[in-house]
Amino acid sequence: MNTFFRATGLAAVLALSALAAQAQTTLKFAHPVPETDLQQKLALEFKRVLEEKTGGEVTVQIFPNGQLGNDQQMIDGTRSGIIDVTLVGLNNYTGLVPQAGAFELPFIFPTREVAYKVLDGAPGQEVAKQMETHGLKLLGYGENGYRNMTNNRGPIRVPADLKGLRMRVNNSKALNDMFELLGANPQQLPVAELYTALETGVVDAQDHPIGVVVSFKFNEVQKYLSLTQHAYSALGLTMNKAKFDALTPEQQTAVTEAAKAAIDLQRGLVKDKEEEMIAGLEAEGMEVNRDVDAAAFQAAIKPVWDNFVTENGDEMLKMIEANAK
Repeated sequence: MNTFFRATGLAAVLALSALAAQAQTTLKFAHPVPETDLQQKLALEFKRVLEEKTGGEVTVQIFPNGQLGNDQQMIDGTRSGIIDVTLVGLNNYTGLVPQAGAFELPFIFPTREVAYKVLDGAPGQEVAKQMETHGLKLLGYGENGYRNMTNNRGPIRVPADLKGLRMRVNNSKALNDMFELLGANPQQLPVAELYTALETGVVDAQDHPIGVVVSFKFNEVQKYLSLTQHAYSALGLTMNKAKFDALTPEQQTAVTEAAKAAIDLQRGLVKDKEEEMIAGLEAEGMEVNRDVDAAAFQAAIKPVWDNFVTENGDEMLKMIEANAK
């Protein structure tokens, strides 16, 4: 009898240990911006929904502000499994998936609604499929927002106003091509180094969505904000594919549902808070210019689109056009 109870007790302990091990699945979630940024809201909502849907079987530990490396290091870490989930600008994935560069072309998305249709539709899914060959499971596209230009020389109204500006750029080939074409001097710098570069005059200008300008306090070292809205920047929310595949089907569903809920929330916040953030920048002394000749910019950057087609073909552009309707 004692042997029976001991055996039964051991079985119970082992069962409880297995359940405890299952409950200890923790996903390391990394992103590059301060906790004040709306990207942190996305991360927190992903954590909340996923932990609720899995009853705590899967938990999320968030590492904001580039704690686990710069954008490329976080992508590499996610591919290798050192990091489980990463949220960075989609431009950082174009080295792996060149077709994703189509989403970075200047003026390709006239409205957010068109961007959502394309990203959530067939073009976005094609990019997601290509990412899987690089060990990444794309969970969805968050919103960085429309990029605008800041500088210390004066308002930017027409393409000629960019001539001679030392413009910080990210690693988007399309944006590099655009600024070079318009007479600026593009210089690639990590966003973590940008405040100091602007403060010391290493660069004169930069372009980012409004939320990033606010989060990194670029208004402290930049006088003029011109609402050029020259490019839409999406965020890629990705997960290590092997880690995703190792989850139970129920947990995988919870991850995808949590990602959608978090992206929907963050997209809405970016849109709703943009004017409030612009007003805040003005109140702190930034001169905001809305008088931008968008038609002149669109005409001037056509060669950037031509370059993309020459290098990557026009299949993705045709797919975007079909899905944008």
